Amino acid sequence: MNITEQMERIYKIIYKCMFLLLVGCMFGGCASMRPPVVHTFDDSINNYRYFYVSPTGDYTSSSGVYGNQYGVYGGITNSINPATIISGILFKNGFIQVNEITPENAKETMIVNFGESGRRNVNLGYSIEVTIQFISADTQRPICTCTAEGQGSTEADDVRKAIQRALDPLFNSKK
Repeated sequence: MNITEQMERIYKIIYKCMFLLLVGCMFGGCASMRPPVVHTFDDSINNYRYFYVSPTGDYTSSSGVYGNQYGVYGGITNSINPATIISGILFKNGFIQVNEITPENAKETMIVNFGESGRRNVNLGYSIEVTIQFISADTQRPICTCTAEGQGSTEADDVRKAIQRALDPLFNSKK
């Protein structure tokens, strides 16, 4: 075997190693989200017609933004309010939102609370975990909790995806 053949063989080995490294990086860059968890208690949301969502603050986030002494340029800015996303999903599933809980509708009303319950480093970024709690307005007892994580291009996208993933099993199991 001459030097040229040996060099070709070494280059082939190097190319194969680089290819395997590239494939490994591509698959390693895809984060798998933990499965959503729905914890039910003694009650069911099917026993309720109305809901009241506790007010939440906005999530505003940007990606790809750069700036200098003259200002901020470029990028994508997203803003969401978790309460409106939760309300939209509940509307879609036939529930009616009330602005206040009265003695007349308390037995058929559930209170919906939202909270960010964690962050997890995933490769070069992170995912945000949210928990949504449903409580009976009449008894103040929990109906169920839904927890899921989401990952998107901005923090607002993370929260939106987490809310959708958390509530999806709750309503898809009804259908």
